[in-house]
Formats: sequence, C-alpha cells, structure tokens
Amino acid sequence: MTAEFEQAAQGLIAAGRLLYANGWVPAASGNFSARLSDGRLAVTVSGRHKGRLTADDILLADASGRSLDARRPSAETQLHVQIYRRFPRARAVLHPHSVNATLLSRLCAGDLILQDYELLKAFPGIDTHQCAVRVPVFPNDQDIERLAARVEARMAALDAPVQGYLLGGHGFYTWGDSLEDALRRLEAFEFLFECEMRLRGITHP
Repeated sequence: MTAEFEQAAQGLIAAGRLLYANGWVPAASGNFSARLSDGRLAVTVSGRHKGRLTADDILLADASGRSLDARRPSAETQLHVQIYRRFPRARAVLHPHSVNATLLSRLCAGDLILQDYELLKAFPGIDTHQCAVRVPVFPNDQDIERLAARVEARMAALDAPVQGYLLGGHGFYTWGDSLEDALRRLEAFEFLFECEMRLRGITHP
C-alpha cells in the first residue's frame, strides 16, 4: 500500500472513533471512504465496527468501487462512487446512522429544508443565515445500484448544490473536499438535525 493510502486509512480510523464516541455509528453501522490522488478509494470493509477500526478494516478499491484485494467493501460503496463522480473535488464521504438523522428521515416526506440557521454558513458557498439548504430524503433500497441511480437523477435535477442527503429509516450521507471538510459538514448537519428535532418537540437523551 502507498503512503497516501496509509494516511487516508488512519484518517478514516480516527473519524470512526470520533463518530462512535458521539453515538453516530452504533454497532457496525455506517461506512466511510476517501479518494486518493489516482482515483482509487480507501473504503471501510463491510460489517466492521467503526469505533474499533484498524488498518485491516480499510481496503483499497478502484474508482468503480471494486475491491483490489480479497476483502469485501461496504455494501453501499456504489453510493460513494456516485458522489465522487458527481463532485470531482470530493475527497471523503461519510455515512453515519445517528438518531436525529434516522428519525428525521422518517418524519420528512420528500425533502428536509434547513432555513435561517447561522450554522448553515458551515457549508461551502453560503455566507449568510438568510438562506435555505435542501436535504433530499430518499426511500431506503437494498438494491444499491438502483438507489445510486435515483440519487444521481435527483441531484442532477436540483438547481442548487446538494450538501448531503437522508435515507429513509437509515441515516445520511455527506462529503467534502477533504476528510476534515467532510467532518465539519457532518457536525454541522448533526447540530441542525437536532435543532429540527427540538422544533418538532422531539428530544432524546
């Protein structure tokens, strides 16, 4: 493995510990990836606990998401591939299963609109709270290729950049131009999701 891959793997391992400590990837849920400079991907191995990741839990895949060793990547790798193809500058994709994201994905039909929050300025291209960010909500689907095609079609139809999306009863996806950028977006989404839950009168410990 190259030094770049090893660095990406260590970043994903650290991200897993952070997300698990916040309760955003319980059990073996969630999946992460990072895109290398040659287009190949560092991807979490299927079924691994994200709070206890080691170097053996990150595999190398080609740009289409096919494993380059005997291990199996996350079942949702094609959703990562779709994001990397749509956003050429993206270098990391994070998929947590937080309580707030999962519940909002059940409560919101169609799209979740995040509007007039100061923290919206955490997203690229936004410099005022006086705006709205649309978060598409997709029905969950065990056919990942079909789901990825549905996500791509919806993103192509929108007239504003998508910062992330929710999957019904599942969790959400976000990404960034670096792993640090993706983590910042994820934390912003989690704060905004909690605000939306409290507005609806729903809280959890």
